[in-house]
Amino acid sequence: MTRHDGRAYDQLRPVSIETGYVKYPHGSALISFGDTRVLCTVQVDEKVPPYVASREVPQGWITAEYALMPAAGLVRNDRAGYGKATVKGRVHEIQRLIGRSMRCALDLKKLGARTLMIDCDVIQADGGTRTASITGAMVALEMAVKKLMAEGKLTENPIINQIAAVSIGIVDGKPSLDLDYVEDSRAETDLNLVMSAKGAFIEVQGTAEDGTFSRAELDEMLKMGEAGIKKLFEMQAQAVKNLK
Repeated sequence: MTRHDGRAYDQLRPVSIETGYVKYPHGSALISFGDTRVLCTVQVDEKVPPYVASREVPQGWITAEYALMPAAGLVRNDRAGYGKATVKGRVHEIQRLIGRSMRCALDLKKLGARTLMIDCDVIQADGGTRTASITGAMVALEMAVKKLMAEGKLTENPIINQIAAVSIGIVDGKPSLDLDYVEDSRAETDLNLVMSAKGAFIEVQGTAEDGTFSRAELDEMLKMGEAGIKKLFEMQAQAVKNLK
């Protein structure tokens, strides 16, 4: 049996990562999971927030912002900061997830007293935008670190983990990898998985949207997600390898 788009249940959508998509940030990558496209950028601020600067052991910081562009979906999204638009609860949750995930990628003490500011802008949404953001942000982060080292601002590579993420769900009773919007909108269970290349879990967000899910189904989703993330690590590594 196959899914509505012809994929096997354990198959990712077509994934591409285009590095250096915009000119000015220290790192940038346009990542596509099927029809979902997210522009991930990393810019550098040569200071840290006061709550980080006050710590006994000096360290850097990573923060993230996430936004849906106005034309990302079928209905126009208001821009944050314009008119009545505000940072909505879902957006706040996602950008905190991205920030937490990316802070696991670096030894912040080796970063120095600077902040890496990650922006994930969804230019087209078709499901899995938060997991695409994390996977693309990792590539942009590696680019930024390489540039900081080339500039002589870092003497030691602070990256200690490669991070990637994918969505899994139960649709029509079947665990399925990397849901698009059609599947996500009617999934009985929705799960977002963030992992390191060392096989460690960073975040497991699982919710029963309709009914419940069993331990056996959870185990199958985790196994399916881990296999998908391993493929994403290979794609990330290839994208970084192709950097000029």
